[in-house]
Amino acid sequence: MNTNNIYTENWITVKSINNNIIYLDNKLMVSGIKIQPRNIFILDEFSQNSVIESLKTFYNLIDFEFWLVVADRPVDMNLYLSQLQLQLTDMQSPVLRKLIIDDINKAEMFANNNVVDTEYFILFKEKDNDSIQKKVRLLINGLASCGLIASQTSNEDLRMVLDNFLNGGIKYENRTVIS
Repeated sequence: MNTNNIYTENWITVKSINNNIIYLDNKLMVSGIKIQPRNIFILDEFSQNSVIESLKTFYNLIDFEFWLVVADRPVDMNLYLSQLQLQLTDMQSPVLRKLIIDDINKAEMFANNNVVDTEYFILFKEKDNDSIQKKVRLLINGLASCGLIASQTSNEDLRMVLDNFLNGGIKYENRTVIS
């Protein structure tokens, strides 16, 4: 790597992000799954232990290199706030207006404190699309047996993961530096 290349796009090996896959310059592809969060600590102790043991078994059965990634995504509260404002305008009942105002205040507090949504991913690299699809199905089915819901990463998910690592989680309005 040339140390005179001070811009990320000069040294990162990402060629493009399309079809739910990161295409690298070296002909490898990176894809994976996004795991829907689940709070197992609201379950009874037996159920908690069951999920944990299932996850241990699942992780030990994965026979390929993978990355377990936890990323924070900023939450945009603007749409929710505008919907609450519309409801407040149309609401006649003083009791319901008070509840809506309380919700607006809580949403503004979240918005002002940069609330984030934590997302979980399992990513891997592969040489061909068939192998990617096979691994995606394997991971989704394996997590389903643990009581977790997963889906293949989208282009936006993959961009967000790269933003988190390369840009400190900052999403630039004119796209990321590696777009």
